[in-house]
Amino acid sequence: MNYDIIVIGSGPGGYVTAIRAAQLGFKTAVIEKESLGGICLNWGCIPTKALLKSAQVFEYLNHSKDYGISADNIQADFSGVIKRSRDVADGMSKGIQFLMKKNKIDVIMGTGKVKPGKKIDVTGADGKVSTYSASHIIIATGARSRQLPNLPQDGKKIIGYREAMTLPKQPKSLVVVGSGAIGVEFAYFYATMGTKVTVVEFLPNVVPVEDEEVSKQLEKSFKKQGIEVMTNASVESVDTKGEGCKVNIKTKTGNMTIDADIVLSAVGIEANITGLGLEETGIKTDKGKIVVDKYYATNVQGYYAIGDCVPGQALAHVASAEGITCVEKIKGMHVDAIDYNNVPGCTYCQPEIASVGYTEAKAKEAGYTLKVGKFPFSASGKAKAAGASDGFIKLIFDAKYGELLGAHMIGANVTEMIAECVALRKLETTGHEIIKTIHPHPTMSEAIMEAAAAAYGEVIHL
Repeated sequence: MNYDIIVIGSGPGGYVTAIRAAQLGFKTAVIEKESLGGICLNWGCIPTKALLKSAQVFEYLNHSKDYGISADNIQADFSGVIKRSRDVADGMSKGIQFLMKKNKIDVIMGTGKVKPGKKIDVTGADGKVSTYSASHIIIATGARSRQLPNLPQDGKKIIGYREAMTLPKQPKSLVVVGSGAIGVEFAYFYATMGTKVTVVEFLPNVVPVEDEEVSKQLEKSFKKQGIEVMTNASVESVDTKGEGCKVNIKTKTGNMTIDADIVLSAVGIEANITGLGLEETGIKTDKGKIVVDKYYATNVQGYYAIGDCVPGQALAHVASAEGITCVEKIKGMHVDAIDYNNVPGCTYCQPEIASVGYTEAKAKEAGYTLKVGKFPFSASGKAKAAGASDGFIKLIFDAKYGELLGAHMIGANVTEMIAECVALRKLETTGHEIIKTIHPHPTMSEAIMEAAAAAYGEVIHL
């Protein structure tokens, strides 16, 4: 069959791309080898948030006396928590099926392989190969858990994020290798559920892509929660011969061995481009990613790529935005290239982390003279009333023009607040305009206004 556009992969990049293509009048198909919604919906963004919500509810119940409420004999049903997470993911996947039908998008189940001449071979579950063609082929195959040679995942004792979401029973102890978003989210989940958790990070700070002050605050909050944090450390090897794991960790002061039931490898991801037919089709790759231009065209006419399999931030909302940009450009619309310095990043442990733009260190490196304002949630009436006073809002401005260069947040619900700062940066709003923008009281979000005021020596509540 011939289509205008075929998308390989139905994650948040692929299915959004397909829907936008259909809206623009293209005859569209999606190829998916597993489940509609891809990793994000089935094994990533959505089910992990369901797990984290269960952990947060459990945490609230265990601290109910802080709110003047007595609740006795609080217990977590680990298998029930896992089941709820899977049910949420399954429900969302059915929602994607509905969207495909609504937009008249053909769903082709199987493993796709690109061929020269704008063709794709699709191998079904029965091994049968069918060939499809399209004027435009968009690769959105995503990524998988990165494997380290000294940390081979066996799916039982040394696991990746997929196994971490569906363990048959709760481990008593867990070592998390890596403290990016995946690592710290699972660290929070398991620690809150009662597992003894140790986080091992190779770099000097946890969540190393974040502003250093945010990293320090998360480490402090984690330690308060009973999570052991080891920075400037690396897991050299894991002995899985016995009942559990003996984890050999190299630190600045020497090597040490700790025991754990399970080791979670959360050291990043690698693109799903192996066996995709890129070499035979002549599509260029570099450092394990597909090379594309600013509108996601590869070096071979008619082939495109978006999402985690191309360079850039490996985030669901980035993949969606790239896919929309790609098909609108194919349609011939006037499209601005994505500004990757105005993409928000969110981490959903507690306290949550959200950020956009330059960190303070990166802004200085770029040569800016800065005005920096910081407002702690300990001075926020809403945060105090909610019992969530950990964290702060930090805003970084260009001292010359007042441009908001970066926003860095750590605290309760900050992932719901960061979009304000993304919009402020998009609109090139100045610090003084933020100060004069009336924020509702009492809210967590008024800390944004207060942080801007702090940068200009006008803060009221500090």
